[in-house]
Amino acid sequence: MKIVTITGARPQFIKSAMISRAIDKHNAKDGMKIEEYILHTGQHYDKNMNEIMSGMTKPTWQLHCGGIASHSAMMAEMLVGIESALLESFPDYVLVYGDTNSTLAGALAASQLNIPVIHVEAGLRSFNRRMPEEKNRVLTDHLADLLFCPTYKAVENLAREGITEGLFHVGDVMYDAALMFGMIAEEKSQVMTRLGLKSKQFSLCTVHRAENTNDPERLQQIIIALRQIARPDYPVVLPLHPRTAIYLNNYHLRANNPSLHLIEPVDYQDMVMLEKHARVILTDSGGVQKEAYFHRTPCVTLRDETEWVETVEAGWNQIAGCSAEEIIACHDADLNKHEIKEYGDGHAAEKVINAIVALKR
Repeated sequence: MKIVTITGARPQFIKSAMISRAIDKHNAKDGMKIEEYILHTGQHYDKNMNEIMSGMTKPTWQLHCGGIASHSAMMAEMLVGIESALLESFPDYVLVYGDTNSTLAGALAASQLNIPVIHVEAGLRSFNRRMPEEKNRVLTDHLADLLFCPTYKAVENLAREGITEGLFHVGDVMYDAALMFGMIAEEKSQVMTRLGLKSKQFSLCTVHRAENTNDPERLQQIIIALRQIARPDYPVVLPLHPRTAIYLNNYHLRANNPSLHLIEPVDYQDMVMLEKHARVILTDSGGVQKEAYFHRTPCVTLRDETEWVETVEAGWNQIAGCSAEEIIACHDADLNKHEIKEYGDGHAAEKVINAIVALKR
């Protein structure tokens, strides 16, 4: 069996690493072998953000679609490159992850060639159609033939949209990654020493969503909140996504507080280490919201909604929007928290591969 996996953004590299590991484990046994080929669209083009790819299965195809301003132009370039790769290899399945432009481009290109689509992390909904990610995930789900859901809510979302076949609740592949990379980070990462940080005595922030970066008022409110939270004995660390760095410069927004540390993007091991040891994480990233919970770090979501509603219901995550006053209030709040059971047992990737093999037999 041949699978072409489409990746383009760092969270997808992490998920892909877990699936590739599960494929290797499967291939070590007797039975049907799986050939996996990786196509990297280049959607994330910053060197540090791509550093996680070292040590993983190298891409067979490497596109260069990062840095294209228009979603439509980026999608068009991806479609041409992905279609060419699929015509060359013609796999049994195309596997895509999450909700990026790379995800939708992979699903569209495969669907047009009548190649079955596997969507890992299917069924998530923020119910905000203004978000590019929401459009991408909805369209991908309706193109997919096999849909692997990280939560029971995701299964329910798909059922409401009339998708009831080819669904599997397997848990979250990112939880698999959190368990593995959490241990590796503790052994190898030097980021805490390098940045002079003490465990649970700093906050970590990430901002990259277009709804925040493209809106000067929203981005200004976030920066105002971070300036007020940061102090000499309690810094705030903000690894700058390339898009965010551009808009901060365009809007003439400055840290104006030596305790607010704007740093270059960090590799995944360092990011995991920072997530584990922060007292609070502030983010507009869906993946970081989950990782915050996996590492049992309270989270403040810098959006008006989240697709990861379980983290909010369990008290680990608060929706702050973009008001500086609300962000600060959420950051300082102390809520009752409880465990979330449905993210799985750390073997989601193996369950994905086992299901695919069982169906192919």
